[in-house]
Amino acid sequence: MGSSCYSFLAFGKGGFTVGQKAEKLSVQELIQKSSGKKQKKLIEKMIPIILLLIASVSVLTTFGIVGTLIVETVIFFNDVKITDFLFGTEWYPFGNTEQLFGILPLVAGTLKVTGIAVVVAVPFGIASAIFLSEYATDKTRRIIKPILEVLAGVPTIVYGFFALTFVTPLLQQFIPGLKIFNALSPGIVVGVMILPMIASLSEDAMSSVPNSIREGALAMGSTKLEVALRVVLPAALSGIMASVVLAVSRAIGETMIVSLAGGSTPKFDLDVTESIQTMTAYIVQVSSGDAGYGTTIYYSIYAVGFTLFLFTLLMNYLAHVISKKYREEY
Repeated sequence: MGSSCYSFLAFGKGGFTVGQKAEKLSVQELIQKSSGKKQKKLIEKMIPIILLLIASVSVLTTFGIVGTLIVETVIFFNDVKITDFLFGTEWYPFGNTEQLFGILPLVAGTLKVTGIAVVVAVPFGIASAIFLSEYATDKTRRIIKPILEVLAGVPTIVYGFFALTFVTPLLQQFIPGLKIFNALSPGIVVGVMILPMIASLSEDAMSSVPNSIREGALAMGSTKLEVALRVVLPAALSGIMASVVLAVSRAIGETMIVSLAGGSTPKFDLDVTESIQTMTAYIVQVSSGDAGYGTTIYYSIYAVGFTLFLFTLLMNYLAHVISKKYREEY
């Protein structure tokens, strides 16, 4: 007690010396703290700049791709009329006497494959999503969903050979007039390829619907199927439609399957049993060395690529609009 009082009195009376030591220590600590704060502030200022540079890489890459497509496409249209390109019904760029660059046969081939893929993928994909979301147990979902998503990891060239060597001979047993290269076989296989995308994204959208909505519908006497089709499906419509549109854009841009199993005969018709050529298949054909650098045929791949880019951009914008319009917030 006495010693503590003494120290207190000593501090009170001779506080200058003790306070001076304390002041020296506090200044050193303040310097260290201030230097540490400066480093932290510098790091905090640098992090947004670094993240901005990283994010700008993708943006600059997109601008670079679009700029390249536009520049090369303009060069192509110096030799070919844009009206002939957009409304021409014959695509024959390798003619000796006359070259025809009507994009409609390539567009028709692309849409035929995409249409068949949608017919295959949408019903099976949404049905799979309904089963995984509404009927499957947690254990079953954990087993089936990864297996279903494995299909998305299969290389597309494997899908192409599968369509050419397995699906086409199988279809020829039921459709005798089916050619070895056709639109039906790659369309079906492309549908199988995009099916996991529709199933997975749709299942995620349906699983996000609150259980209280399901319980309310069941309490009113609805069956499980009625709840799935009339309650959960409309509530998750925005996510389902977005998944379908994104899958369609993926099908439009598919290359290897249609290159291997579709053929290389551009035709402006609705026949799915004969050889076709899609926009991506034509780009592969010319890029493999069938045209010299600087020729009109060479620049035509950029015009076709730009058309394909517009298709994909339109589909992505449509997915954004649908998702925004029909979005349900819970």
